[in-house]
Amino acid sequence: MAKAASFTCSTCGAVHSKWSGRCDDCGGWNTISEDKPLTKGPKAKGLGVVRGQKIELTALDTAEAPPPRTMSKMGELDRVLGGGLVAASAVLVGGDPGIGKSTVLLQAAAAFANQGMKVIYVSGEEAAAQVRLRAKRLGLGGANVQLAAETNLRDILTTLEAEAPGLALIDSIQTMWLDTVDSAPGSVSQVRSAAHELTTFAKRNGISVILVGHVTKDGQIAGPRVIEHMVDTVLYFEGERGHQFRILRAVKNRFGPADEIGVFEMTGAGLAEVANPSALFLSDRETPAPGSVVFAGIEGTRPVLCEIQALVSPAPAGQARRSVVGWDGGRLAMILAVLESRCGIPFQGLDVYLNVAGGLRITEPAADLAVAAALLSAREDVALPEGTVVFGEISLSGGLRPVGQTETRLKEAQKLGFTRALIPDRSKTGAIAGVTAQKMPDLAALVGDVFGAG
Repeated sequence: MAKAASFTCSTCGAVHSKWSGRCDDCGGWNTISEDKPLTKGPKAKGLGVVRGQKIELTALDTAEAPPPRTMSKMGELDRVLGGGLVAASAVLVGGDPGIGKSTVLLQAAAAFANQGMKVIYVSGEEAAAQVRLRAKRLGLGGANVQLAAETNLRDILTTLEAEAPGLALIDSIQTMWLDTVDSAPGSVSQVRSAAHELTTFAKRNGISVILVGHVTKDGQIAGPRVIEHMVDTVLYFEGERGHQFRILRAVKNRFGPADEIGVFEMTGAGLAEVANPSALFLSDRETPAPGSVVFAGIEGTRPVLCEIQALVSPAPAGQARRSVVGWDGGRLAMILAVLESRCGIPFQGLDVYLNVAGGLRITEPAADLAVAAALLSAREDVALPEGTVVFGEISLSGGLRPVGQTETRLKEAQKLGFTRALIPDRSKTGAIAGVTAQKMPDLAALVGDVFGAG
């Protein structure tokens, strides 16, 4: 079969099925030429010669107003979103079952509705009556939030297009299904297709969409990771069942800083905001004890102080354990190796337990020095002086590397009454009233000067 040819006028861009000397649209002579194929390759797979529409291009320095945002007046939620909800954005919220995802999103729906935004809450897991019961328990029964219990995505998108809300909440993406995909709800194909349809619908119609996603045993969003690439913001709801604290963490945000956290406290009336998480994480801290060290960390743009606890005890022969909660187990193994190889502090035949109090999960390497101090404190049975905070990164050579935002960490420690800080030698810091910074060149200095071990 002969290949179909396409001819385009170079003056007006009109497309013709055959060549002629004069363009019928603009009247130009000798302006029509045969188009070359857009791509090379098999005919069935390539684009061929069919032209699309020309894309409008703009300069890199074009002045453009920032996207409009809507504040919910929930300070912790607005902080994690980067300053409020951006119009026509897609947000994915993940978390363990029962951690409080539906609760915090129902509170968020009511908060945005109170700011005058039209909100639709679509539940694919619960009946509308169950959502109303939760709203009544949370004291949100009077909020102007429209409810629906549906899983057919075609019906949901038709309703959203007709109602034109400012915000739509989908709980959860794993329960949605498309009638054009031949697989069960929750499968990889259904989840990927549903997320794609909802995200593109939000962009086209100017509707903000918040999707709830289940997590796997590893704590990742269930389904293909491509979902996280489709949406604008990815939030994880973290926390331990035994603690009342819940942490909403932004791991991706196209409109604000990533790694920002919002701290909530689980109460009988729902999730309450925590304005000063450092004071809350240290509220149950007792007098200084061996193995207890206060770490001054940075979560997003906010300084957070928390307690790192370590326990070192004799282990049965050949059965030494390494247990970590709230930190990276591989990082703990590295610090134990550096202490043994560079400082001569053996941990062979000893069980090592490490815990970040309050259910907080720490990812920054600035916690290395605090972890090493907690391990040494527990092993030598020596408590750090009262009012001491520790932070710094440890290298494999045993040296200490400075970390960012040193002054911010020290100012937060000073607000909570801490008077002494153990930090790396090259840290850039000014004079902080009431806080004495003890700078150490390497890990051996911590071992010898502070604990007298080695």
